Amino acid sequence: MTSGGAPARAEMIREFVGSARFAQAISLIAIGLAFSTHAIRALIGWPGLLAALAGLLVLCAASLVTRWRAIEWYGILPLTILVFVGWCAASVLWSTTPGASAARVVYLVAFAVLGIYVALMRDTIQIVRAFGDTFRLLLGVSLALELLAGILIDSPIPFLGIQGDLAALGPIQGIFGSRNMLGFVALIGFITFIVEWRMHIISRGRAIGSVALALGSIVLSGSPTAWIALGAALVALAALYGLRRVPGVSRWRWQLALLVTGAAALITGWILRIRIIELLDARGEFDVRLDLWRELSRYLSLNPLQGWGWVGRWPDAPPYTWLEAGAGRPHESALNAYLDAYFQVGVIGAFAFAALIGVALVRAWLLASNRRSVVYLWPALVLVAVAVTSAAESFALYEGGWMLVVICAVKAARDMSWRDALKRS
Repeated sequence: MTSGGAPARAEMIREFVGSARFAQAISLIAIGLAFSTHAIRALIGWPGLLAALAGLLVLCAASLVTRWRAIEWYGILPLTILVFVGWCAASVLWSTTPGASAARVVYLVAFAVLGIYVALMRDTIQIVRAFGDTFRLLLGVSLALELLAGILIDSPIPFLGIQGDLAALGPIQGIFGSRNMLGFVALIGFITFIVEWRMHIISRGRAIGSVALALGSIVLSGSPTAWIALGAALVALAALYGLRRVPGVSRWRWQLALLVTGAAALITGWILRIRIIELLDARGEFDVRLDLWRELSRYLSLNPLQGWGWVGRWPDAPPYTWLEAGAGRPHESALNAYLDAYFQVGVIGAFAFAALIGVALVRAWLLASNRRSVVYLWPALVLVAVAVTSAAESFALYEGGWMLVVICAVKAARDMSWRDALKRS
């Protein structure tokens, strides 16, 4: 073996790790892992999930190091992400469960790093393709397992949480652990498949099949939350479709009119919330949330400013066990991302989280309405879906939902940054 063999192999490894193909593979794995955490924990437990996450982070770090000079690092993170994550980290100091809080902050940062990596290493079209390919696989596997459990063997798959209710047309859960999470993934998939179709990224037949897969998953999930978020996303799509055809000079007037109309729709929806809930046959789900939120209000007044300390998914420890006892059933979250943030990291954390979603949505909306490419619709519509879903679920605070928020926020900020405007002025 020649003396130059080792340096040559090292150079080959460096080129491979720094290649676009490697970054593509890591992005696909990151998205797949983030949205498959329930199935991974069911198969190999928390140690297996954490080991996979740690290994993936090492690969991301290696990829970033090899492509260091090719990356534009200026203004990489929106300040809203830094403030929210920083406040969550600070909450360890006053948390009632400091050990769990510290570990959960690291977990939050880990998925944020994955989101930043995907946003940095892939452009928006590549991100849409990555989500499309991953969600087709995850939804396809979910429906295949539901078919197996509900029709072929007519028996639940307990360790995955699959009840086997496909023969009764649902509700189904797939590999995601709950029907609402399946509905959320299917909704993001629906948005992604529509953008893929309009961008001609995939063939027409594959696009139609993908959209049918997503809509079928939403229907079979029986998730009222997914239906409401789907309605909001379709209204947003129609509004953006109209805005993109308005002359640029008068577009701001239409934006203002849409803002006023949106505010009026929210107020009307709140006034008619009981009727809407009855029409969606969601009275049972609403009562569950109402009981939990009432219990939350008893404890919110004790630590309103700083909260009880960041934990993400609720651990089996006070005050979360007290909340579950008071609500009469176990819960993994407050079933509302904004209230969850308020409870865990107080008023400051709740405002920071709302600002993160709000600022990212405004940036993405302006980009979608002003840029010609259809691909800019994806972050805007995804953030609309996340913002609406967050009123009834806490998906945006952990794992795949959190990573999705980070990706959209980073991409929107890099395309429309006030720091860049200041730098140019």
